[in-house]
Amino acid sequence: MRLRSGVFASSCLLVQALGVALFLRGFFPVPVRSLPRREARADPPAEPAPPGAGMVSNWTKIPPPLFKKVVIVLIDALRDDFVFGSKGKQFMPYTTQVVEKGTSYSFIAEAKPPTVTMPRIKALMTGSIPGFIDVVVNLNSPALLDDNLIWQAKTAGKRIIFYGDDTWVKLFPKHFVEYDGTTSFFVSDFTEVDDNVTRHLDRVLKREDWDLLILHYLGLDHIGHMTGPNSPLVGPKLREMDNIVKKIHISLLSKEEASLPNLLVVCGDHGMSETGSHGGSSEGEVRTPLLFISSAFEKRSGPLAQPEHVQQTDLASTLAIGLGLPISRNSVGNLILPVVGGKTMREQLRFVHLNGFQLSRLLQQNTLAYEKDPGYEHFKIAEKSHGNWIKLYLEGNNSEILLNLGKKVLKQYLEALKTLSSSLSKQVAQYDMYSMMVGTVIIMEVLLLLLLSVPKALSKRAEFEVPLSPPLFSLLFYLMCLLLCAVHVIVCTSAESLCYFCSMSWLTAVGVMMLISALMCGILSAIAKMFENSRPPPKNPTVSSSSWSEIDVLILAGTIGHVLSLGASSFIEEEHQTWYFLINTLCLVLCQELCRNYFLLKECDPQHSTNVKQNFDSIGETSEYKNIDIPAASNSKLGKATSSSEFVKGSDKWISVATPWIILICCRLLRSLNQTGVQWAHRPDFGHWLTSSEHKSELSFLAAVSLLMIFFLVQRRCSLVSKIAMALGLLGVYSYRATIGNVIFPWQHGGRDISKQTQEVWTG
Repeated sequence: MRLRSGVFASSCLLVQALGVALFLRGFFPVPVRSLPRREARADPPAEPAPPGAGMVSNWTKIPPPLFKKVVIVLIDALRDDFVFGSKGKQFMPYTTQVVEKGTSYSFIAEAKPPTVTMPRIKALMTGSIPGFIDVVVNLNSPALLDDNLIWQAKTAGKRIIFYGDDTWVKLFPKHFVEYDGTTSFFVSDFTEVDDNVTRHLDRVLKREDWDLLILHYLGLDHIGHMTGPNSPLVGPKLREMDNIVKKIHISLLSKEEASLPNLLVVCGDHGMSETGSHGGSSEGEVRTPLLFISSAFEKRSGPLAQPEHVQQTDLASTLAIGLGLPISRNSVGNLILPVVGGKTMREQLRFVHLNGFQLSRLLQQNTLAYEKDPGYEHFKIAEKSHGNWIKLYLEGNNSEILLNLGKKVLKQYLEALKTLSSSLSKQVAQYDMYSMMVGTVIIMEVLLLLLLSVPKALSKRAEFEVPLSPPLFSLLFYLMCLLLCAVHVIVCTSAESLCYFCSMSWLTAVGVMMLISALMCGILSAIAKMFENSRPPPKNPTVSSSSWSEIDVLILAGTIGHVLSLGASSFIEEEHQTWYFLINTLCLVLCQELCRNYFLLKECDPQHSTNVKQNFDSIGETSEYKNIDIPAASNSKLGKATSSSEFVKGSDKWISVATPWIILICCRLLRSLNQTGVQWAHRPDFGHWLTSSEHKSELSFLAAVSLLMIFFLVQRRCSLVSKIAMALGLLGVYSYRATIGNVIFPWQHGGRDISKQTQEVWTG
């Protein structure tokens, strides 16, 4: 069946979309979810019932709050070594003193990728693990509808104030009694973006009409993006943050009452890499400090040990307990026990039981065989031991046996919490490999079919003969369908987790298997036909036996290699290096091909240089067989055409040979123009040299010359009105660049930095 290239390409595009959809469905797993938020405020579970008749625990409500006021200071892109390393000791002396000798607990919180602000805020407030799909779906940061700490606090009547990154305002609309959001897009603003937060502090700290204060500082993140973590600007910014922590801590201590203490939490949403970026999974990006500072904690004594590692999602559960709120239904975090370590054993057991009950319920709603999960089994054992402990407690037993049993039950709960959290986290990070493999097979088959169709699609008729009938009625097609269906049955019946492709109806699955089999048979038929057509015809031995030249093979290999390189993040970050290599290789091969055609073949293979003439002679022979008379004048014209097509004039020959080398030189200049990627972005280049304030004249000259060349190259084919319009347009382009300070007018000499003034207007 013959198809036009447009119809064939459209069909391939539809099949390709199916493969991509299957792959993405497997790559972006369905997040772990519990009940909707409107159903989240149910009655809390009671303490485990003690064994025996007539004994019932009287603790059936959420424990009261442990802290009166809570202040969260979130410093964007705060790495752990900025607090616990040499930079912390040098630039954050007060925070370091509190960590080493004060009433505080310090941890290293590990974030899960993607390490960007919006998913990290979700993780901190919901306790869940956002995936990469959150970056795709939530580019505009819409309102967060999942159960979260902010919603629970607002529902409980807590008064919340927020200042900082306006992402919070978008995620939690109408949740704050007072707020002032700052945009995070002006990354060159290191000062105003933080001053807009700090200017509210003195007034708010004197007031008593709030329960939860959240501050999100962006200046350090902006410095990292612009200059990196080793910039001299990092030190002053850390010192500024240290002064803010000091001011808040002293204010909270001065306003404490005998009833309940206050709590100060200092944390980061993510870190930064060695180049100042974030979003990946490097150690500098995922490790952030987490400090709990309160007079309720015991004062530290002795040398400071290495901070314990916790998960970033643990903050939501810990703050919920500290504020006397239910733990978010979708949270996979564990209670950070040292924060509540000063409470009685019964209170501590109550806290970890609430956390374990919430995690086990989340596991039940997302796993079919939840009863066989080790974490669920451990929780039930701990719950039973907890009931025995309550029985002894209600009987008034205050011996050492009660204390030792309580420590044992607490240890069992902590092991159960760790296992439950691990099981739930694996579900979020577990890819549907079967769906991904099926989608990948479809994508690769369509890609191979398109590559095989390129010579036909680029021909004069632009048609492709689809070998449709033979595959559909061949034995190979049915054998492949049976084999794939058997594999599908084995995978779907033995897979521990539910695959999306297995959840489809059998009719749909069989249809996909038939599509894969038909594509494979079509590819094999196309390859067989290509080899059959490549056999040399018996009457014309001078024609090349292969329709693929060396350049065709190189382009095909380069295309496949580039596609395969996109499977690794390192190659994606440095994709320009792949293009540099391919372009340079292609230019060298072109140069070699031209030199061989123009010099070597002309001298060493005279038969090759007369191929065109022989082709014309064959036309004459064919005309004799058909009794067609060709005049002698026509033969002379053919001879002239042959001679003119065989040899290229000297000037054209040398221009053709020199063209690849000119392209190589231009590519080398372009490489020096702007360093890109991740590994070499910090190195100086010609672009930085031009855009510096000292070389604005050179940049202005190049811009003016380029615009003039555009005008003179295009104006020859334009009317007078078009010429005037184009001249005004190009003049407007230069004037705009001069207005924002990128270039200068000829009458300006080292003019003012207009870009800074414009930026100050925007950020102020």
